[in-house]
Amino acid sequence: MQRADDQVRIHTDGVEIRLVIVADGILRIRAGFDGDFAEESYTLTTTAWPDRLDEFFGAERTRVSPSSFELDDLGDLVRMTGGNLRVDIEKEPFRIRVHDHEGTLLHSDVVGLGYLADGNGRRSHTSEISAGDAFYGFGETTGPLNKAQKLITMSPKDALGYDPRETDPLYKHIPFYLKLNRENRKAVGYFYHNTHDCEFDLGRQRSNYWPPHSRYRADGGDIDLFLIAGPGMRDVVRRYTMLTGRPPLLPKYALGYLASSMYYSEVDSDSDTAITDFIDVAREEGIPVDGFQLSSGYTTQDTEAGPKRCVFTWNERRFPDPEGFFAAMAERGITVSPNVKPAVLDVHPDLEQFRGEDVFVARSADAAAAHGEGPAVGAWWGGPGRFVDFTKPAAREAWRRWLTEAVLAKGTTSVWNDNCEYDGIVDTDSRVDFEGAGATIGRLRSVMSNLMCHVTRDAVAETAPDARPYIVCRSGHAGIQRYAQSWAGDNSTSWESLRHNVATILGMGLSGFPHHGCDIGGFHGPAPDPELLVRWVQHGAFQPRFSIHSVNSDNTVTEPWMYPDHTHYVRDAIRLRYRLLPYLYSLTARAADTAEPIMEPLVSAFQHDPDVDEVFEDFMLGDSLLVANVLEQGARTRTVRLPAGETFYDFWTRERHEGGGVVTKPVDLGSIPLLLRGGGIVPLAENRVDSLTRDEVTDLRLICVPDRDGRFTLYEDDGLTRAHEHGEFRETQVRMSAGERVQLQLSRRGEYRSSVQRLLFDVVRPGQCPHRVDLDGQRLPQYLHRGRFDAADAGWHYDIGLGSVLIKTPDPGGDLTVDISFEPVDMIGM
Repeated sequence: MQRADDQVRIHTDGVEIRLVIVADGILRIRAGFDGDFAEESYTLTTTAWPDRLDEFFGAERTRVSPSSFELDDLGDLVRMTGGNLRVDIEKEPFRIRVHDHEGTLLHSDVVGLGYLADGNGRRSHTSEISAGDAFYGFGETTGPLNKAQKLITMSPKDALGYDPRETDPLYKHIPFYLKLNRENRKAVGYFYHNTHDCEFDLGRQRSNYWPPHSRYRADGGDIDLFLIAGPGMRDVVRRYTMLTGRPPLLPKYALGYLASSMYYSEVDSDSDTAITDFIDVAREEGIPVDGFQLSSGYTTQDTEAGPKRCVFTWNERRFPDPEGFFAAMAERGITVSPNVKPAVLDVHPDLEQFRGEDVFVARSADAAAAHGEGPAVGAWWGGPGRFVDFTKPAAREAWRRWLTEAVLAKGTTSVWNDNCEYDGIVDTDSRVDFEGAGATIGRLRSVMSNLMCHVTRDAVAETAPDARPYIVCRSGHAGIQRYAQSWAGDNSTSWESLRHNVATILGMGLSGFPHHGCDIGGFHGPAPDPELLVRWVQHGAFQPRFSIHSVNSDNTVTEPWMYPDHTHYVRDAIRLRYRLLPYLYSLTARAADTAEPIMEPLVSAFQHDPDVDEVFEDFMLGDSLLVANVLEQGARTRTVRLPAGETFYDFWTRERHEGGGVVTKPVDLGSIPLLLRGGGIVPLAENRVDSLTRDEVTDLRLICVPDRDGRFTLYEDDGLTRAHEHGEFRETQVRMSAGERVQLQLSRRGEYRSSVQRLLFDVVRPGQCPHRVDLDGQRLPQYLHRGRFDAADAGWHYDIGLGSVLIKTPDPGGDLTVDISFEPVDMIGM
């Protein structure tokens, strides 16, 4: 064992292991099975060492100085202390144990199983666990939120119609998870910096010769573990995304209703008219819509093998004038996201052009010896295909050029990257460029989707420098949050999918990816029945990504108005989402800063309460709203377990509920169970908003629940351009002080001129009317009659039925303070 500058090198009788404290609470443990300890990562945006791909990342990558540490030889062990961590390296038998600064054990290798390689080149790392440990994250998975005693596989697949409880794997490769010790309630993160296919055994395997353990095993590469201390789950997610990157601030319309269906781009002719008619019908039905995800049918070409999807082509019968189509959609305030796929069929009319640019993944050495040099051929949608190698600079440049000419130049700044799992290449020894160093597709296929999105982002920035790129991507490796919004692929239409997809979205949120969702109504299978459609839309209103998308097996098309007797329920749910825009958009700004989930599991938001460790049907939307959607067919009641130590109010009735117990609420088909958290602040659009690109929030309602102090940051900008990167934004810090005198303080910063003209404070206080309200030290008039209050420009009214103090004022644009006195007044004694 030796100290070498900012790292410790451990020479075992097997593999060499190196330790680096990257930053406070982050320890890198790397077992160098490949021997060279090469630094060449497509994943990390923060490093503490030179990396061969620094030039590729440019300003996107940050170099930090590792934390300093002390190294002490204590005889049986060597102790490394620094970065709020204590690392004990036990000599004989060898193992590594990591404690936090309070002395709590975070991690321990299993003696004899710690770092192993087998005869097939697989590498494994085995860790001790406690019997009750819970495991969360793992990117995009099926089943319950807690993965204890599960076996999780990461080998991205095109998982059409997957079982929402059992199918494994799905579309993503994010080898990161959080372990929660249920005794001390502390969380620790495990990020395995490796792009090979891998698996996690989370206490499923048992052996009398070893203590309870979890195991990570990868098909190749080093064991390169970033161990991330909490103690909070949010702390772990923030540190993980410091390493792998934070999400961009998406354009505002990305939060709107994103319409889609394979049907529209598959009609025999005039798909463009069918789609613009859909938008017009939505507006006639009073249903807001902001985007259209254009399925790949627009690329269908007649070939010798029949109609086939051929990337970067346009079907002229369906879209005779693509530029005109995009212009017509833009006039309607709709952003179109055309579907783009990273492989080329053998029957593609431009195959020779692609081949001439030498952009494809190449045959393996064995295949080349047998058949000659050339592109690797794999299974693809419609027949054999060749796959673009995005690890090759020349291929990325060619793709950028083709994407610009065939898609972006038609009139969009949004792209839907699809089918980018590369699972059709069976020969995993097929060769990729890897920036000139060479590697196999088996090693790097998981990063192809990230690189495809990287190229797409740069192409949009070059074509429209002032626009925010909006990329949707189905697959992704750790770090995909830097580029795209995503969804859990081609889910099936069922009540089981509605329920278990919630856990899938929450798992992505805990994996540093806040902008996730699932196709509303189900993508694959028969049409949803009316009740299922309504309940799915009511749930989808709170998903970070809201898209109704289908390819129904009974030839129907899932649309908001497909059941006229139920359309009003669908309309109400979608309009509620649009009312929530100020809250949701502020949460996306928070996510861009910290990567904190937008939809957050209760176990993360209320980590102190063990009774919510397994809950996934209910979740927090931000810090202030607890969502308890109806997810069961025929439900007449909805039971919710409320976290301990909290108070909640029914969003609709303001009925108060104490935490730490269970509450059962009656529901009907129109019910959207929603609870306000004590101390919460929720901004809503008080005026009607039907388009996030054309309509502005002029009237803002601030629901405030002063059971305790609270705060919220309301974020505003133009929602479309990159002007916010240059200071064109406004942040309003809303601070709430609780007590007999409630004070609300609004502090503004930023250069953006807000569209808000009027403020309505909705201060929840059932059963207690204040005796005065002051605005910036000036007494506001009280209106006992609601009609007089509604007609006034400023003043206050106590709504006894709602249990709220309503305070209205024109928004002066600057700071302001509202004081509300609930102090007792003896009017008789006076």
